Amino acid sequence: MINWVLRGAVLLWALFFAIVGLRGIFDPASFTELFGIIAEGPAANTVRADLSAFFLVAAGGAAVGALLPGWSRALLVPAALYGTALIGRLIGAGSGDVVNAGIIQAMIIEALSTGLMVASWWILSRPAAAAAEAPVDTVH
Repeated sequence: MINWVLRGAVLLWALFFAIVGLRGIFDPASFTELFGIIAEGPAANTVRADLSAFFLVAAGGAAVGALLPGWSRALLVPAALYGTALIGRLIGAGSGDVVNAGIIQAMIIEALSTGLMVASWWILSRPAAAAAEAPVDTVH
């Protein structure tokens, strides 16, 4: 049962971030309202490519890990991406970068996303049949 709940949660997560990534491809200015990044002139191409790739690769890895039972290690891809982003933000905060409510919100989302992906990988990668096959020896 928990496997289905985790798969559903990961798929909803993947859907949300796939939408964010696709929005960025078709309208890089959408990242302005989400992240405060101005995408004008040549910067629009970089924002379109780099930020969209981040979200689409993370969403794709999460979807593959949730949908294909033998591919739970794919969940480590979004965990690595979001974990790296969180570490970068923590280094920035420690170095004196401006930290406002938006940055704190992003850090919470990155921490929760990393936790969801690692926990899902941990639980979904466990062999369910091993526990059922091992007979319990209660008579000696």
